[in-house]
Amino acid sequence: MPVFTKKIRPYVEQELDQYRALMREAKPAEAFKHLENAHVLGQESTWLHVKVHWIMMLWGFQQKRPGEFFGQIFRIFGAAAMTAIGFVPKGNTGGSNVSPFKVMPIRQEHERLIEQAKAS
Repeated sequence: MPVFTKKIRPYVEQELDQYRALMREAKPAEAFKHLENAHVLGQESTWLHVKVHWIMMLWGFQQKRPGEFFGQIFRIFGAAAMTAIGFVPKGNTGGSNVSPFKVMPIRQEHERLIEQAKAS
């Protein structure tokens, strides 16, 4: 497992835990925000990037949102192919409501965690 993945994984998993907790409370819109956070944090790791898109796809299916479901299928393949070669639109939240190529601002706390994970 690459060093970045090892270092950022606990923060991605924390967001995924919050996502799961909110889904258990039947708060899918709030839960999806944590998937977006997990995406921003983990998108430079091929494994985590694909994992988050997979969970977003399942969310789309569970919420009966075909646009999200099918949009995530496209993004899963893109994440698998493009992350490995370094093509990652920084800050992109990963939902089908935004272009998969759009660079977006990153919250300061997320930027700090990403930079820490990249440092040796």
